[in-house]
Amino acid sequence: MSRGILAGVIAGLLLPVFASAAEPLAQARPEEVGLSAERLAGIDRFVTGEIDEGVLPGAVVAIARRGKVVYFKAFGHRDKEAGVAMTTDSIFSAASMTKPMTAVLALQFYEQGLLLMDDPLSRFFPKFADMKVAVLNESKDRIVDMVPAARPILMRDLFRHTSGLAYGSSGTTAVNKLYPMSSNDSARTLSSAELLDKLAGLPLHHQPGAQWHYSFGLDVLGFAIEGLEKKSLGQVMNAGLWSPLGMTDTGFMVPADRVARYARPLPKDRAGRPLSIPSPLQPTKFECGGGCAVTTAGDYLNFAQMLLNGGTLGQTRLLSRKTVDYMVSNQLAPGTNSLLAGNFTNWGFGLGVAVRTTPGLPRGAGSVGEFGWPGAFGTYWWADPAERLAVVWMSASPNGAVNARHRQALKALVNGAIID
Repeated sequence: MSRGILAGVIAGLLLPVFASAAEPLAQARPEEVGLSAERLAGIDRFVTGEIDEGVLPGAVVAIARRGKVVYFKAFGHRDKEAGVAMTTDSIFSAASMTKPMTAVLALQFYEQGLLLMDDPLSRFFPKFADMKVAVLNESKDRIVDMVPAARPILMRDLFRHTSGLAYGSSGTTAVNKLYPMSSNDSARTLSSAELLDKLAGLPLHHQPGAQWHYSFGLDVLGFAIEGLEKKSLGQVMNAGLWSPLGMTDTGFMVPADRVARYARPLPKDRAGRPLSIPSPLQPTKFECGGGCAVTTAGDYLNFAQMLLNGGTLGQTRLLSRKTVDYMVSNQLAPGTNSLLAGNFTNWGFGLGVAVRTTPGLPRGAGSVGEFGWPGAFGTYWWADPAERLAVVWMSASPNGAVNARHRQALKALVNGAIID
């Protein structure tokens, strides 16, 4: 192990776990909750190996079982070029790990009857009342017709990516080329009003409800929340989610006094291609519920544990148990054409999270009912109710193939450490 990596591991071990959280999770030895410390050490070997080979600058891994933290370590560097060691309180760009947080916030409004699953999107934004659906030629490189949507876009479609408002980056068809690339890209180039106008003026990728196609759904949900509260999404998120859970380092921008804790990617991958992450050090044009948050491993573990607990953390309740059950149940009807791919091939999808529906087909061990979602810049989390297990992985790694491999490896290593 290199000296810099060892320093990062030691720094992570010495820092107090969740020192800033309102209700810290208890700590335990792995064997007290049915995990093997010896087997968990395989995570150390894997991560340090990836760092030594130049695949990663560093990473933070947090694991809780039965509500107790049993593993919380930092590896490598949060800024390799500056020689700054990773620590467990390092701040990462969460990317699409923002989406589950936006879904939880929206479900709080659902519980108040203010945002119902079958509400049409046009109730909040009338410009979406008469949407058209693109018809493509056989090679999908040309739009040959546009037909009326068979039904309105419903709020449930936004949660589960069945609205037809798919990312430009989600494919190569003629329709993809019309759409903005992603949540992060849009938040840095368009205002919320401009994005809504653009989306409402484009043909849908597919009929509402017919297909799972990764989308702007959670961004649009965020805009609806802002309209209900007459406040920015960050203000509503802080009051309804981050502050109650003690997520004090989570937000839509890294504050000036915490910039030194922000984790940065390697400048290039091993093939010499440049790597970059959109900077969260300056405000975006809107606070995007689909991908613009920053957070720490400790903060996000609190969020995952809250869902694993059925909507509570300590004495704080954010959602009812029944609402969480609904959120983490498969919401894709039989016959829905799912474009879920990679590590999530053969999974279902709930409200803002992927949901495992079968023990055998997905890529790796796990439990039916397990749920979670990754971020494109190197972050990942999952919660397994059957095993009472919550896991958070944080790295600054904007490389899709590398991230897919790391997610598979982490699942293997963590599940391989279960001994009860």
